[in-house]
Amino acid sequence: MLKLNLNNGVTIPQLGFGTFRAEIEEAYNSVKCALENGYRHIDTAAAYGNEQGVGRAIKDSGIDRSEIFVTSKLWNDDQGYEGTKKAFYDSMEKLQLDYIDLYLIHWPKSYEKTRASWRAMEELYEEGKICAIGVSNFNIHHLDDLIKNAKILPAVNQVECHVGLQNRVLQEYCNKFGIYLEAYAPLMSNRISELLSNEDMIEIAKKYKKTVPQVAIRFLLQKNIIPLPKSSTPARIVSNRDVFDFSLAEEDMKTISGLNNGIKIFPEPDNIDF
Repeated sequence: MLKLNLNNGVTIPQLGFGTFRAEIEEAYNSVKCALENGYRHIDTAAAYGNEQGVGRAIKDSGIDRSEIFVTSKLWNDDQGYEGTKKAFYDSMEKLQLDYIDLYLIHWPKSYEKTRASWRAMEELYEEGKICAIGVSNFNIHHLDDLIKNAKILPAVNQVECHVGLQNRVLQEYCNKFGIYLEAYAPLMSNRISELLSNEDMIEIAKKYKKTVPQVAIRFLLQKNIIPLPKSSTPARIVSNRDVFDFSLAEEDMKTISGLNNGIKIFPEPDNIDF
């Protein structure tokens, strides 16, 4: 499994395993399967309601805690200095962990709420409760305000990112500060059929004797993005991991880059009402 160095020196496995919309038992079974098959980076969130299942799977895996990179996220209703502290400890208790590798602000609300939440996260980081802190669903203007007021830079920005929404401008901005993009919905979530039926992707997959999802994940890896594919099907969990034994040629990377058409599946952060 490839690893990247975050801007604070912490290493993160470049391929993660997502748990969005997985209920507790599904999360338990899928995370346990993922860990048994080589994944070492697990992504969850308070809002997913499955931290108990994720934590139990980590505990039951028998894998040394130091080998597993765990991410959780602060939900919108808990933003603010005191709320962030309470929410963090609630997540840590549900996960049955004594530290969390990466903790993110799940969605941007007001600049003021972000600053207060970030101050609490910086303190938790300095206390050694979090190894790295970051954000999710932040546009450039959200990052701009945070960076101007932060003591510690975000390590990642987790956003919707896939073949149809490649976020080049956002990634270019983040690169200036050593912030990695993490890609949720790397296989286009409930619009995966559009990915699977794309003729260019089908031809490239045939060329490498790989599946279309494997090519889509490999594309993001080669763009220096951290993809977080999610599945509850053991065969797909394994297949999504088998992306390190081939590399896409420059011509194929260029072809896939041309598929960037602005498809947005999840809400626009500036227009959320939750």
